[in-house]
Formats: sequence, structure tokens, C-alpha cells
Amino acid sequence: MSDPLCYARPMFRFCTLSLALLSPVQAFACELALVLAVDVSGSVDNQEYRIQMDGMAAALRDGSVADALVEQQALVTLIQWTGSSRQRQTVPWTQMRTYADVLTLADTIETDQRIWRNFSTAVGEALEVARDAFGAVSHCTRKVIDVSGDGESNEGIEPATQRPVLRDAEITVNAIAIETDDADLTAYFFENLITGPGAFVVTANGFADYPEQIRRKLQRETTRQVTSVAK
Repeated sequence: MSDPLCYARPMFRFCTLSLALLSPVQAFACELALVLAVDVSGSVDNQEYRIQMDGMAAALRDGSVADALVEQQALVTLIQWTGSSRQRQTVPWTQMRTYADVLTLADTIETDQRIWRNFSTAVGEALEVARDAFGAVSHCTRKVIDVSGDGESNEGIEPATQRPVLRDAEITVNAIAIETDDADLTAYFFENLITGPGAFVVTANGFADYPEQIRRKLQRETTRQVTSVAK
């Protein structure tokens, strides 16, 4: 008996293609859109900037992180942020279809050049720019902002004012607090920054501890969320 779309077995490959073209499938799926927001304010010297970028690249190469990104067909971008009006998406949205894509992204981040140096810390505006960036990936199921920072916001809009806006947009904000003095930045980020399902703060005890903590943080936030805790 003949197949409905194929009248000769030699045409099998053509028939398979025809069936695929008739199937209404999405061009690509995306379960996670992740913004990596990196502090490049004046309190971060060039060596500390390098530690952040190298540490983030190494974390992306971690097997469990890479597997999770590919499994979820994640879209990832990087934003450098500092003072008011100085935030820029320096690595565009990139989809993690394969392990090779993850490695390429890690290489790109590792070589991403710093664009600002001696400016203040506008965490609220970093959140605003990150939120707007999700407009290009609105089809993604879960949206997460990963903020790295070593100081409290001292310029621009207050980060706490962004929390209800981000919550309404179903965007989760997690943070890594790089503690360099006795200001308790971890508590500040917990009270003023993080929001959304399962939101959390990871503490790095100085920049030397950053690579290990960003690896742990990415392992945690790239996994699928099974509980929901809104802040």
C-alpha cells in the first residue's frame, strides 16, 4: 500500500522532508533567557574586571551548566554596567543550541573588552536596561537577570523601585555580592535587589572567591525551578 504522500520508496527522503515541512513547528524553543549583568564601576579595577570575566567564562564551561543551557535551548546575553546612563549590552543574545555554542559564548565573554572604568554604581538602571533587553526574547519561558556587584547603588534610580516592575514582567533577579568591606552587601542585595520565583543571593568573599561562587550560582539558576518563592 502506498504512503499518502509517497508513491515510490526511492522517494523516501523527499517524503520525509515533505512531512516535516507540513508540521507546524516553532523555529526554535527557549526555556531560559539569561542576562549576565557585570559590574564595571570605578570600585572594580582592571584585574578584578578580568577575574569576573574569566570566572564567568569558566563557569559557563562547567559541564552541568553547559548541559542545562543546551537542554533548555537558553538565550544568553551580557551587559556591562556602571553609573547612570552607562549600561551596554556588549554580548548580544546568543542561543545555546549545542555544547559548542556554550564554548563559543564563554570565549566571547572571556575576551569582552571593558568599555568604562571610573564611574559610579547605578544598580537600578542596570536592572532597567536588562529588563528592556528581554523584549527581544519574549518567547522564552523563564527570564532571569544575574547581577554581579561589589557595592551598593549610589546613583540613578533606586533598585528597590524596579522590583515590582520586574515581578509584574515575570523576571527573576538573582545576585552575587562581592564582599570587599564590612558593608554587608549580601543583605543589601537581599533587601533591595533580588525578586521573583526562587530568587537568591550568593556571597563571594572578595574577588578571589568570585570564580567559584559564580560557578555555583550559574549551576543553581540554570536548573529548572520546581518551587516558587516571590519577594
